[in-house]
Amino acid sequence: MLSKNEAKYIQSLFHKKQRQESGLFIAEGVKLVDELINSRFLIRKIYATEEWNRPVSENYELVRVSAGELQKISLLQKANQVLAIVEAPGPEPLQIPENKWMIALDCIQDPGNMGTIIRIADWFGIDTIVASEDSVDAFNPKVVQGTMGSITRVNMHYMPIAGFLQTAKVPVYGALLKGQSVYDIQDAKPGILLIGNESKGIHDQLMPLIDNPVSIPRIGEAESLNAAVATGILLSHLVRKE
Repeated sequence: MLSKNEAKYIQSLFHKKQRQESGLFIAEGVKLVDELINSRFLIRKIYATEEWNRPVSENYELVRVSAGELQKISLLQKANQVLAIVEAPGPEPLQIPENKWMIALDCIQDPGNMGTIIRIADWFGIDTIVASEDSVDAFNPKVVQGTMGSITRVNMHYMPIAGFLQTAKVPVYGALLKGQSVYDIQDAKPGILLIGNESKGIHDQLMPLIDNPVSIPRIGEAESLNAAVATGILLSHLVRKE
């Protein structure tokens, strides 16, 4: 049984301010919650219908709810068996290794883009993303949903991007409309791939910090590429399996 106060509190976690004050976030759906259960993340409470038949665990409190109750606290168009309240872990110490790729995000504001970029990073074995402080919160429910569980394997750090790039002693590759074709780059040295804002691109003050401007040659008439799509295309050519 779900009380009105409990439902109201869960719904408050849809908002960034409440997530930051409580240190909690929401995750929904069978696959995503399974990923979280098997990760380093701590789960406070799980709300699930009878359909969700995972073994009871001492690691979290399980509350059985009806399908209608679950829908009331869900952001999904159709709730999927289970919703978890999860503790947001503090970021691990930021390290900039010389032989691994990282991603830097300059004002990525769309939750769908952020979630997909985190998922793409995980696909290419990238476990660290640095985002500007005006980027969307990685624990926004839509971001978490879009990661499809990759949020458990990618560490997010929020900080001023200029200061981060200035101290990084690795190559910085900037995704620009005018730059060297990514198809022409052979054996790129691992470094930082900088992705700009969805509509404005990379801010002017960051341009001098880019060592290698890279672009995806346009063949058709589209004005630009989605930020997450561009990230995937660039990494598919820059990252090489050792």
